[in-house]
Amino acid sequence: MAGNSFGKLFKLTTFGESHGVAIGGIIDGCPSGIKLNLEAIQNELNRRKPGQSKIVTQRKEPDTVEFYSGIFEGKTTGTPIGFVIHNTNQKSKDYSHIKDVYRPSHADYTYDKKYGVRDYRGGGRSSARETASRVVAGAIAKQMLASISINAFTSSVGDIFIDKPYQDLDFSKIESNVIRCPDEATAEKMIARVEVIKKQGDTIGGTITCVLQNVPIGLGEPVFDKLHAELGKAMLSINAVKGFEYGSGFCGAKMKGSEHNDLFNEDGTTKSNLSGGIQGGISNGMDIYFRVAFKPVATVIQKQDALNSSGEIVEMQGKGRHDPCVVPRAVPIVEAMAALVLADYVLLDRVSRL
Repeated sequence: MAGNSFGKLFKLTTFGESHGVAIGGIIDGCPSGIKLNLEAIQNELNRRKPGQSKIVTQRKEPDTVEFYSGIFEGKTTGTPIGFVIHNTNQKSKDYSHIKDVYRPSHADYTYDKKYGVRDYRGGGRSSARETASRVVAGAIAKQMLASISINAFTSSVGDIFIDKPYQDLDFSKIESNVIRCPDEATAEKMIARVEVIKKQGDTIGGTITCVLQNVPIGLGEPVFDKLHAELGKAMLSINAVKGFEYGSGFCGAKMKGSEHNDLFNEDGTTKSNLSGGIQGGISNGMDIYFRVAFKPVATVIQKQDALNSSGEIVEMQGKGRHDPCVVPRAVPIVEAMAALVLADYVLLDRVSRL
């Protein structure tokens, strides 16, 4: 299976399935001499792990990461960093009812048709459990990028949105509630909505906003490897993502050029930032901000029509432990993927000028 690696110089390759023995990864290209805070890496995994609150899947996994190489006496050695996260709470029997049935809007059908075989236990390789490995790599990338601030948060659930610009939000409050929304009043409404949806055996989507601050000027490559293009690819590679926009995004299509242009200050900063911190595919030193849209989780605990492997339409009902809303657990994944992109471009930028 191709497509299991991300990055050019700072490169992550992941492996493992949802109900296999373990998941893990290999990070190649991480510079030597980075002093790692292993507790901070584990904390990032704790933000993503299942069972952390009543509004997420109740699968109980400690998600403890074990490093096998590339770290000596607390510092990176410059050699490949190998790690694993053991699966400890698989309940494969929960998926026996879909052994020969394709769940609507899931990867079941496409995986089976592409490879001629599929691991139906929790979705196998298509499961969002794979993203735990991304969080480990992203946490290391964050420590490499210590001067850059990366903050993601839940900005909407269904039709409930934060009605404040990110500049008016206190990022220190992101972890103050289970939905990971820094606006407390909006968070309460979001949590209540997810609880209602969960009781109905249904799921709901939402959006995550991510803000990158103190990004140096000059990150990004011309034409095909623009910084925003790679950020878009990174976000769209996350399970359940349906859309990505940065800066003014789709709203910019409604504006005139005279309204949309970011006029300069004498020091090179701009009076507005509708460009989202990126111009010509290259960072300009202003805040980079973008929004990621997540669809409702495909598996619902309701009866629906489905297709089986014999080509028949049959009735099925989802079982097992699933997120009613994936957004809260996806916040650290968005941050991790942003960190991987920035780490790669920081290394690429070192060779752009002698």
